Amino acid sequence: MVCFMGISHESVENELRTLLKSHQMRVTTVRMAVLKTLHDHESPMTHEQIMESLASGSYDKASVWRLLSELAEKGLLRRMDLGDRVWRYELLDACRAVDASHAHFLCNQCGDVACLPPLEIRTRGGELPAALKRAEFTVRVEGVCGDCRTGR
Repeated sequence: MVCFMGISHESVENELRTLLKSHQMRVTTVRMAVLKTLHDHESPMTHEQIMESLASGSYDKASVWRLLSELAEKGLLRRMDLGDRVWRYELLDACRAVDASHAHFLCNQCGDVACLPPLEIRTRGGELPAALKRAEFTVRVEGVCGDCRTGR
């Protein structure tokens, strides 16, 4: 995995091209635009948010939807449903502060999502239930973000 943070716009584009080629994918305008959008946002985005960030009228919604699925299948993106029945996508690269299986905070008012640092799951004074031992599970934290709480 490559880290794209703190490098010039031109360098980010070069790294994204290299990333696509390393996954045997053609470098296309739409692929580059979607990956650059996800890179710049730094947290999971919905298809709608991605479309809003792309140049208006330049890309077809269905094509971007198929592209997101393809990039997720190839392992360049993580696709997740945080329990609100909305798929979100985030770029997987080496410079994110958390690993690929990190938890997320979902604001119940504005819908914003924030990546959380690694969490440890444990019980107070007892053992984990047998169902959780050696199990794979996803943690979602939800509530009201600071901006919504203060009315911003």
